[in-house]
Amino acid sequence: MAMALAALAAFVFVFFLTPLVRSLAFRVGAVDVPTGRKVHHEVMPRLGGLAIGAGFMLAVAGLMFWRPDFYHPEVIGLLAGGGIIIALGVIDDIYDLPARVKLLGQIGAAMAVIPFGISVDFITNPLGPDTLEVGWLSVPITVFWIIGVTNAVNLIDGLDGLAAGIAAIAATTLSVVAWTQGQMVVAYLALVLAGTAVGFLKYNFYPARIFMGDTGAMFLGFGLACLSIMGLAKVATVMSVFVPILIIGIPILDTGFAILRRYQKGQPIFQADKDHLHHRLLALGFSHPQTVLIIYGVNLALGVTAIVLTTVSTAQSVFILILLASLLVVTADRFGVFGPRMGTQEVAASRIGLETEKNRR
Repeated sequence: MAMALAALAAFVFVFFLTPLVRSLAFRVGAVDVPTGRKVHHEVMPRLGGLAIGAGFMLAVAGLMFWRPDFYHPEVIGLLAGGGIIIALGVIDDIYDLPARVKLLGQIGAAMAVIPFGISVDFITNPLGPDTLEVGWLSVPITVFWIIGVTNAVNLIDGLDGLAAGIAAIAATTLSVVAWTQGQMVVAYLALVLAGTAVGFLKYNFYPARIFMGDTGAMFLGFGLACLSIMGLAKVATVMSVFVPILIIGIPILDTGFAILRRYQKGQPIFQADKDHLHHRLLALGFSHPQTVLIIYGVNLALGVTAIVLTTVSTAQSVFILILLASLLVVTADRFGVFGPRMGTQEVAASRIGLETEKNRR
């Protein structure tokens, strides 16, 4: 009951805060103007993440007031780091900060949570029963994971409702896994994070009335990264290395495929392109909502797989991971995520699909 009420409170906060934030975004100039890479074709407010972050903070504050046992150093660290991310995102959504400045801000937020106990202190050895203590490497590993997941979620935020829905699925899965492991603080917090994402979907699913912007995408990614460290990274089981990767599967995989794709083409790794998973699905003729729902389904399947890995033997887990990895690589290649591999007729069909999507919008 307490978990349900906390998630409901987060949902309600975001649901009622988002229209206010939408009005604020227009007043302060936090708007997204269409460009060649954008799917939308009109100016949109992009400060929605402020409602997501504020809703999470309010819900967690209420939870700590209601349940004093949740007044935990890691929870305080999560709120502190999250506050930095929210401030960074709001400034970026208004003024378009340079990438280098955003990275420095993300490093600061990641470093801020470490003194509160949110850190990767050991890595499970997949080849043996022992854990590998990382020592001084704890700081760079923790910072790398948090920044990586934060930016992965930010990169996947390319269609109405995509990032919010993926974050909701990932956070719910994380809550279930944490609950089965007896880590109730993480289970509560993850469910609250899911509640904020679902509350925002009312205004962000196609056709969106507001974007979450970097504020929302970075905050959701930051929250998922920190919660996975607080929960799964503290469990000394063989599969604890892979479970968080599966839970946050789509953003991580899409970012990884993008790096491989650009490397193969000889392009700069950080150069934007239109070969992300959602771009390829649109090019194949799927509509905007269909594309989002397909990706939801894939991420849900990865989440269910992550839950299954916590209940089966190591040998069974290895077999499942090999099968899943093979399936994902083959499917991604067929969809052209590694780069278009089409003949003239297929290219023409893809262009028709894109024009059809434009006409729908």
